Amino acid sequence: MPGMWWVVGVVVLAAIFSAYLGWTAQRVERLHARARSAERALDAHLLRRAAAAAVVAEQAESMELYAAARLALDAEPGERETAENDLTRQLQKVVLDPADPAARTLVATSRRVVLARQVHTDQVRDAQNARRRVVVRLLRLARRYPRPEYFDIVEPVLPELPPAPLPAPAV
Repeated sequence: MPGMWWVVGVVVLAAIFSAYLGWTAQRVERLHARARSAERALDAHLLRRAAAAAVVAEQAESMELYAAARLALDAEPGERETAENDLTRQLQKVVLDPADPAARTLVATSRRVVLARQVHTDQVRDAQNARRRVVVRLLRLARRYPRPEYFDIVEPVLPELPPAPLPAPAV
């Protein structure tokens, strides 16, 4: 019977190791799914910002800003970072009217782009760290998922607009 304890010990260790591998594989999958979701959210916010910039460009009759906004809207995935950086540079040159609702929308979407980019960067970092773990590399647990990539753009910092004037009370 003393040999039986070795068998039980090996079975318990195998069960613990397989549970750890399952947990690790599931974590890698979740991190890659979150990185993909963050990338889609960032893409949506960038499209909203480009559309808002096009509206502001039309109102301000700024051809350079409008061209940069159209390029950002129509950019292919490989050209996207360059187009967004050009749009950001053009936006930093524009003087925004605080009373204009389109300008307020542009500032709000630019703030959302900053937040979405931060979330995306965090998710990509976490997924890449999970891919670097020894167990994940040895057992190739991340081979099914494309490697998440950072989206490097210039931070779109627009001026702080004062609060919108309140409508006059009805008498």
